[in-house]
Amino acid sequence: MNGIFTISLDFELHWGGFEKWQLAQSSQSPVGGRQAPVTGRRQRTSLNEYFLSTRQAIPRMLELFEKHGGHVTWASVGLLLNDSKEELLRNAPSNTPSYKNQKLSAYHFVDTHGIGQNEQGDPFHFAPSLVRQILKTPHQELGTHSYAHFYCNEPGQTVEQFREDLKAAKKVSEKYGVKVRSMVFPRNQFNDAYLEVCIQEGITSVRSNPLDWFWNIQSTQNEPAWKRLNRGLDAYFPIGKKNTYKLSDIPVRSDIPVCLPASRLLRPYRPTEWLLNDFKINRIKSEMIRAARNSEVYHLWWHPHNFGHYPEQSLLGLEKILSYYNRCRDQYGMISLNMGETCDLIHQLHGKNQAA
Repeated sequence: MNGIFTISLDFELHWGGFEKWQLAQSSQSPVGGRQAPVTGRRQRTSLNEYFLSTRQAIPRMLELFEKHGGHVTWASVGLLLNDSKEELLRNAPSNTPSYKNQKLSAYHFVDTHGIGQNEQGDPFHFAPSLVRQILKTPHQELGTHSYAHFYCNEPGQTVEQFREDLKAAKKVSEKYGVKVRSMVFPRNQFNDAYLEVCIQEGITSVRSNPLDWFWNIQSTQNEPAWKRLNRGLDAYFPIGKKNTYKLSDIPVRSDIPVCLPASRLLRPYRPTEWLLNDFKINRIKSEMIRAARNSEVYHLWWHPHNFGHYPEQSLLGLEKILSYYNRCRDQYGMISLNMGETCDLIHQLHGKNQAA
């Protein structure tokens, strides 16, 4: 068995934090707007420029994935897939999430803040052109990040509301000719009841959290700073547990999808971190080659918008990682598989083991 390099991306744009990220009033900037500045020691961009910069970085990510043979799952918020506001609302379920804190609801955001009519006028809440670019690139899988960035552990929402949200995500994916089967839960919040809904609705693979206590995320609200600090430190120093694993270690159950643990969050370039930027990349390389040598899985993830502030530097870091994957492939036979492909392989091995 070869080592496996898996990448999954949480594709959200502004839907990933609409309840806390405030766009400028002139938020309906045209697609192809001004490139966000990327030079300077501590230069930052406005939130609008940040997402416009993200949109420009995504095609370059796709070029790197194609160049280096990277198989990637793009877990996309379903709202992004619509071509218009009319379609977005038409695809929305009638039973929307009844969060105790309604500010967490994307529908509440649409009602109170408003969105544009389509991608050309509002590139922060629509992205069908980017979805089509993803699907044109070899070995890219369109997964789901729920339809409306659904938070499964927040007070007030119900399992049935999640089911309706997932059905909406499946419906909007079908117009691209995709039968979605891989999912990443927003803010990594889930439990067995929601996993059971996933398998009932045709989702066969889900990204699960690393086993470390600081990745046990119960709520988006009032999370202890100590947890966040440990997650940050673990990107540079060996605080957490071993994060590579064998396919045979993944349990296969008929009542829930295959849960593929994440190994590492790729954190973006930060000019204030000096040598720590290289230290972070080198840590990923060391974990990847361990997986290659030991025939294990290494599952890297991030949000495309993480590259929004310093895209040139972050893309350079990504190319270093992908080039190192090529080395692991050439020396140890490591292969790249997206989440759906990894799930298929697990089921094949499980079937063989059962037959034996």
